[in-house]
Amino acid sequence: MIRYLSVTAAFLVTTMAADLPIRTIVIYKNGLGYFERRGQLAAGESARLDFKNTDMNDVLKSLTLEDRGGAKITGVRYDSSEPLDHKLADFPFQVGNGSPLAAFLDQVKGARIELKFGAESLAGVVVSARLVAADKDHAEREQVVILLDSGDMRTLDVSAASTVRFSDPKLQLQLKDYLGAVSQARSKDKRSVYIDSADSRARDIMASYTLPMGVWKSSYRLVFTDKPQPTLEGWAIVDNTTGEDWTNVQIAVVSGRPVSFISRLYDAKFVQRQTVDLPEDRVAGPVLYEGAMGAAVNAVMASPAPPPPARAKAMAGGVVGGFLQDAPVGGRDFKNLAALSEVAVDTQARELGDLFEYRFATPVNIKKDESAMLPFVQQAINARKLLIYSESYGRNPMAAAELTNSTGKTLDGGPITVFDGASYAGEALMETLKNADKRLISYAVDLGTRITTLFDSSAAVVREIHANRGTITTRSSIQETKTYTIANVDQKAKTLILEHPERPQYALINRKPSETTTTAYRFEVKLAPGATEKFPVTEEHIYENSTMVSSLTPDTLLVYVQNKALSDAGRRQLQQILDQKSQIAALENQLRDTDAALAEIVRDQDRIRQNINSLRQVSGQQDQVQKYSRQLADQETDIAAKRDKESDLKKQKLALETALNAAIEKLSF
Repeated sequence: MIRYLSVTAAFLVTTMAADLPIRTIVIYKNGLGYFERRGQLAAGESARLDFKNTDMNDVLKSLTLEDRGGAKITGVRYDSSEPLDHKLADFPFQVGNGSPLAAFLDQVKGARIELKFGAESLAGVVVSARLVAADKDHAEREQVVILLDSGDMRTLDVSAASTVRFSDPKLQLQLKDYLGAVSQARSKDKRSVYIDSADSRARDIMASYTLPMGVWKSSYRLVFTDKPQPTLEGWAIVDNTTGEDWTNVQIAVVSGRPVSFISRLYDAKFVQRQTVDLPEDRVAGPVLYEGAMGAAVNAVMASPAPPPPARAKAMAGGVVGGFLQDAPVGGRDFKNLAALSEVAVDTQARELGDLFEYRFATPVNIKKDESAMLPFVQQAINARKLLIYSESYGRNPMAAAELTNSTGKTLDGGPITVFDGASYAGEALMETLKNADKRLISYAVDLGTRITTLFDSSAAVVREIHANRGTITTRSSIQETKTYTIANVDQKAKTLILEHPERPQYALINRKPSETTTTAYRFEVKLAPGATEKFPVTEEHIYENSTMVSSLTPDTLLVYVQNKALSDAGRRQLQQILDQKSQIAALENQLRDTDAALAEIVRDQDRIRQNINSLRQVSGQQDQVQKYSRQLADQETDIAAKRDKESDLKKQKLALETALNAAIEKLSF
C-alpha cells in the first residue's frame, strides 16, 4: 500500500481568527464602497479579513484601524502577492502532485525521523528512500533506509508504519509552512489581512476600508395630482456584489463623484539600485532648491446645514433586502395615485462638502449576489407642467415639467416615471439636481401642438464708422429672423418653452429670453386655447471691415462722408481729406494734360525737323525752311513755359500730399 502525503490532513493546525462583522457601508458614485467592520479582539488574538485578489490595492490604500478601548494593535499582516513557484523554491524539498511518501523522504536525507510500527517505535536518520516495483510475490511498496542510533542501518516498509514524524521542530515547521503556502494558493482569488493585538485584555476595534463595487442607482416617480405641488418619490438601488451577506448593516448612499484611482500597492516592486562611490571620489556640483509657494493656511470646513424635517411616516417594521416588512400586500392603487405607495422613508440627509449623503436609519439585510431598493425621498416638490420645443424635435413639442428642487436635499441623477391624472404619462431622465436648482424634464410628445419655422434675412447695413491713425473701420450688421408659427389645437391654455439655438457672433435684438443655457436661449410663450401664435426671433450679426484711408479714392470717401452712421466730427475730418484728395486729383489731371501737350509738341518738332532736312536738298525752298525754323523757335518757347508750369504743379501736389498725410495721421473719431 502506497502512502501519499496528504496536504489537507497535514494543515489542520490553524489559528482561529476574531470575527469583525460589517456594520456600516457607504456607497459612492465613483465605483467604490466604504466599509466599517467592528468587533471584539481578545487578548493576543488576531482578526482576519478576506478580500479578493483584485481588491487588495484599494484595501492597502485605505485601510484604517480605530482603537475603541485602548487595544494595542501591534501590526497588520497580509498574504504576499509572490507567485507560488517563487515561494516554494526556497524550501529544501518539493511535494509533487501524487508523490509517494518515499519520494518525499528521499529529498530529506540526513533528517532524523521517528516511525511507529504498532507498539514498536524506531528513530534514526534518513539514508535513502525508494519505491520498489511489484513482482509476482510482492505488491509495489515504499521502503526507507535509516541509520539507527546504535549504528545499524535498517530497511523499513514505510506503508507498514502507523506514523512518521520529523524529530527536528524546524523541519516540521518548514513542512507546515510549505503546505500552508500550497493551501493559500488553492484559492487564487482570495487574500487575507491579519490584524494582530498584543494587549492583555479584550478590546473593541473598528477596521474601515474602501473596495470596488457597483455604483448605486436612483429611480424616481413624479406624481401630478389636483394638489398644488406634485410628489417626488425616490428609490436607491443597491447591489451586493461583495460575496458576503450584509446582516443588520447601516447603509448610506452618497451623490457626487469624488476622485478615485488604483495605485499598485499589492504587487511587489523591485528597483535597479545604483552603483555609488565614496563621497571624496566624486566632484562636487551645484545644488538646486525649489522656491516656496507661500505660507500654509489652515482651512476650516463649515458644518453642514441640518436636514429638513422629515415628512415620511415612521417605519412600521424593519427593512429586509431593501423592502419593508409588514407592508400591505399588493401593488399601487392606480385609481387613487394621490395616496401614493405605502412607503416609509426614514433617511438622514446631509451635505458632505460637494457631496450629499442619504443615510438609512434602519439597518438593512441584503444577501450576497442580491440587490435591494431603498426609499430615500418622498416629498412634495415645486414643479409646473409645460411644453418644450427645439427645432430638432420636428413639428411637435415635448410634454415637460419644470422642477425646482425644494426638498432641501441633493437629488441624484436618474430616470423619472411620470404619473399624471391617475395614469402613466411617460418617462424622463434627470441629471443630479442640487438644492434650489432648477431643471426641465420632458416625458412625452405633445400631439396637440404643431410648430413650423420660417427664416429670412436683410442686407448688410453699416452701423458705425470709426477711424484711427490712418485706418478707417466700419461695423456692419446683417439681421436674420426666424419666425415660429405655433398652432395649439387643444382647447386648453398651454405654456411653451421655446429653445432657440445660440449662434456664435449673433446677438438677439428686440427680445429678451427668460433664461439661457450654454447652447440656447429659452423663451416662454403663452398659448391660448385653439389659437395660433407667431413668435419671431431676430438676431443680428455684426462684423468689422478695416481699410487704409490713403488707399481710398475721392468717390469712395464721398460715400463714407454721406453715410448717416458717420459722426459730425468724423464727417468734418473726412470732408477735409476728401477736399485735399480732390485737389490732388485735379493737379494730377493738369499734370497729365501738360505732359500730353509736351509730348505732342515734341512729336511735331520731329516732323518739322524731318521736313527741314528734306527741303535743304531742294533748290528754291529757302523760304519754307526759314518758316519751319521760326515754328521750331516758337515751340521751344512753348515747351519752356509748359515745363515751368509742370514744375509748379508738382510743387503744389507735393505740398498737398504732405498736408494730406498729416491729416490722415491725425484722423481720429
